[in-house]
Amino acid sequence: MKPPFRADHVGSLLRPAGLTKASLKEKIRGVVARQEAIGLESITDGELSREWWHLDFMKQLDGVALAQNPGTKFGGTEEQPPIPNVTGKLCYSKPVMVDDFSFLKSVTRKTAKFTIPSPSMLHLRAGRAGISRQAYPDLEEFWDDAAQAYRAAIAAFAAAGCTYLQLDDVSFAYLCDPKIRDNCRKNGDDPAALPLKYSDTIRKAIQGRPAGMTITMHTCRGNFKSAWVAEGGYEPVAEQMFSSGVDGFFMEFDSARAGGFEPLRFVPKGKKVVLGLVSSKTGALEDKDFLKKQIEAASRYVAVENLCLSPQCGFSSTHHGNKLSEDEQWRKLERVVEVAREVWP
Repeated sequence: MKPPFRADHVGSLLRPAGLTKASLKEKIRGVVARQEAIGLESITDGELSREWWHLDFMKQLDGVALAQNPGTKFGGTEEQPPIPNVTGKLCYSKPVMVDDFSFLKSVTRKTAKFTIPSPSMLHLRAGRAGISRQAYPDLEEFWDDAAQAYRAAIAAFAAAGCTYLQLDDVSFAYLCDPKIRDNCRKNGDDPAALPLKYSDTIRKAIQGRPAGMTITMHTCRGNFKSAWVAEGGYEPVAEQMFSSGVDGFFMEFDSARAGGFEPLRFVPKGKKVVLGLVSSKTGALEDKDFLKKQIEAASRYVAVENLCLSPQCGFSSTHHGNKLSEDEQWRKLERVVEVAREVWP
């Protein structure tokens, strides 16, 4: 089976005890072996070499700098992640994280999956206000450069042997929330126009990828120390998001914040949806029957053969990690595999 797999996961894992730069490769080997032992077909490096799920990649692109976030914040935590600002012409001029992928590929017998932030993440949080008007008086030039930079990045991963790449993109789920849309207006953007612009840019970014390369998208409502930013069902963005041209969609569905499955009626024929029904934010283990009933409910809108199962997000989108133990994390991934084997024998 091509990815995404029946039992899959978003990417990040809790940072193992004793993780240092010197021990990084050993720790990656350890989490790879554990994923394989559980029965997962897609294997990540747990994002162990990163501080942040998105910033470590984006700050290595020419023209990107990090700044404090003046807008909508995560609740329940004083610390807030920085946000990217575009301060000059955007360009992919050197390999970014390709060595990280190559090491992962060298230590797994399964499908090495790598995750990078979507091009939308260069814009969402700061918007027009965070993009240099000197570098980009016309914002269309920024979007063209973003797509070109990502085409170059995707080509570099493909040349290194990557066959499974995931674009992490919280923008679509965030734009389901009225307070995020209000913040977009403050930044100088029209929130009603953004989902289509983001989708168009992703479609241009993945043009030219090799035929054997699967590209998926993950969207959620924020994941920082078990906190979130946004809430609201997918209805306002579903049609635009599903037109982005990727092969599969990892979607948060682990709580009422995500709304119902009805927006799945817009999924194009043949595309896969990975239902994020298992929460990475808490240690409580989901009941197997409950998960099966949720999959059955989603199958009213997408044929069950085009559905898969995963946690709703990574377990450690930042180096801080979510509020659960490593044992609870692995048990949840085991539960994903158990249920997938019973639903799709």
